[in-house]
This record gives sequence, structure tokens and C-alpha cells, in this order.
Amino acid sequence: MKNEILNNAKKAKQDEFYTQYSDIQKEMNSFIEYDKDVFKNKTILLPCDDPEWSNFTKFFAQNFEKYGLKKLISTSFAVESKKYKANYQPSLFESEDPLFDKDKTRIKGKIFTITKDENQDGRINIDDLKWEYLDGDGDFRSEEVRKLRDEADIIITNPPFSLFREFVAWILDANKKFAIIGNMNAVKYKEIFPLIKNNQVWIDSPFVRGAGYFTTPYEIDTNTSYFKSHDYRENFIRVPGVRWFMNMEIGRRHQPLTLMNMEDNIKFSKHKEVRNIGYKKYETYNAIEVPFTDSIPIDYNGIMGVPISFLDKYCPEQFEIIGVFNHGCDSEFDLAKPVIDGKELYSRIAIRRNQ
Repeated sequence: MKNEILNNAKKAKQDEFYTQYSDIQKEMNSFIEYDKDVFKNKTILLPCDDPEWSNFTKFFAQNFEKYGLKKLISTSFAVESKKYKANYQPSLFESEDPLFDKDKTRIKGKIFTITKDENQDGRINIDDLKWEYLDGDGDFRSEEVRKLRDEADIIITNPPFSLFREFVAWILDANKKFAIIGNMNAVKYKEIFPLIKNNQVWIDSPFVRGAGYFTTPYEIDTNTSYFKSHDYRENFIRVPGVRWFMNMEIGRRHQPLTLMNMEDNIKFSKHKEVRNIGYKKYETYNAIEVPFTDSIPIDYNGIMGVPISFLDKYCPEQFEIIGVFNHGCDSEFDLAKPVIDGKELYSRIAIRRNQ
């Protein structure tokens, strides 16, 4: 049940999950705390975004001057390409604008830009947003959106869940800085794990207990927490296992974990699986099982299998990532399935303490 929503969304290609303003702000603050000039004189692209419903454009528009941005670009996908198109109604933002075209609104994507104080009120914010229809439907793989990608310095968004691998490749093909939201299970993808192992991409989890609350236009039949109102923009759905994937630096990434040695873990661990028991070895690989991140023995020099959630707290100066147990995909970093007492465990990340 944990990832049922994202898995179902991926299968159905229901990719409209809108991120809360506060969640965007929390992560962007992490970048600013590490480098106050991280966005200064930068062009930011927000693909897969629609400021009529989404918060990414709103956030960066409101912080345009504060961050010292050079240019803000966001693009949206044509409604005819979306699953909820039968219920679609243009917003007043679009329908009351002289540019509105009742035919184009369904088949064309839109581009929104801010570069200056358009209304000359002495400040740059959401009121200075300009828009027009794109030539195509706004798909990030299109030539016109690819050109916007090449123009940008940083790409930030909540991309389509069903196209996460392709979206990451699309960004890295242009060698851009980025911060995007994805499913934690993406770390096991053969296209993603090598990037994490080689410290080309890393993960952050400011979401409370690793779950995000998103708005969505879809009717989702699930037993997970779902709060519905008459206006779909106010619907909130709880999605476990979401993380920020990025190649932009934050301070948390370089904070070593505070851990006990093996002897103290065995004596004092709060986990019954470790306390007075110790660490079992895999039957299929020369490594010990560490069932909880806070139970990693700081004095052990061999290979350890740790939960995937360890990556939220991974400090590259403290540990080295070796591979992944039970990856499920063919890659050079796949290791054996983790088996203890004849029982196969869930996927584990193989790590080793830096000497």
C-alpha cells in the first residue's frame, strides 16, 4: 500500500500532482542557506508546471527580486494530453486575457515568463507574469521546450511520475543543475542508481515522515489518506515515499551521522532486532545486515546492507556507496539478493565506512 498511489499514477499516466507552496519554500531555503547567491543572475526553468494551478511559478515569481533572478520560465502541458480533460475549464487568468483562444487552450501548451517589472509598480512579482501559447503541446521532449532547457541554468519541478527516468536523462543530457520531486523507489532504477553511487545525484527528504501532501484533479480509489472538497484544486492526497532528487548542494548532505560503535549498539540500541542480538551476515554476500540507519556501527570497516531510506541521510565524506542488494535491474552495481535465515529481505543499499 505504501507506494500504491504513485504506482497507480505511473501505470495510468495520471501525472497531475501539485506541490504545496510550503514544501517548495522549505527546500529552496536549504539551497539559500548553503549558498545565498545560488539563484543570483540565473535563468530558472519550471517545465511541467502551470501557475494557474501549481505553486512553483508562484513561489519563484514572488521571490524573483529576493533571489536576484535573471529570468523565470515555466511551461504547461496541453489539456488534451491530460487524463482529466473532460472536466477542464480555462481559468479566469487565461479566459479573461486578450490572448485567450478557445481552440488553442485545449491543444497548445503555454509558456510563462518574468524578466522585469512589466507593470512598472516598482517591484517584480507574479503580477509581471507574461504568457502565450506554445507552438506545440508543451511536452518537455519537444524541440521548443528543449531549447528552453538549453537556455536555463537551473531546472526545478515536480515532473510526471510516469516519465521520471526519461525526465532525469533529459536534464542531465544538457548538464543542468536541478531539483525535482520523485518516488524514493526510483533510486533502484538502473538509470538512477549509478548517478547516486557516483555522487552525481543525491536525495533530500524535508517531507514529514517522508510523505508529501499534494493536490490532484483525479478521483483515486485508495485506502490511504485522501481529503476531498468540491474544488479539485483543494483536494489533498498523502503520498508516502516522495523525495527531492538533485545535484544542487545543501548543508544537510555534508553532516555526518552521529552513530554508536558496534559494542554499544548491541548493548544499548533501541531496536530489539539489534539489542542483545548483534548483526547477522547475509548468506549470499559477505556483508552484515543493518536494519536501521541509526544502528550503523561507526567502527565497522566491512560492507553493510542498510535500508534505502539511508540515502536521505547519506554523507559522502562519511560513507561510500558500494552497490545495491536486490536491485531488480541489470547493472554493474547489482549485488546478490540479501538473504538471512533463508528469508529474502527487501532491497538494501551496500555501504562501507570511509577510512
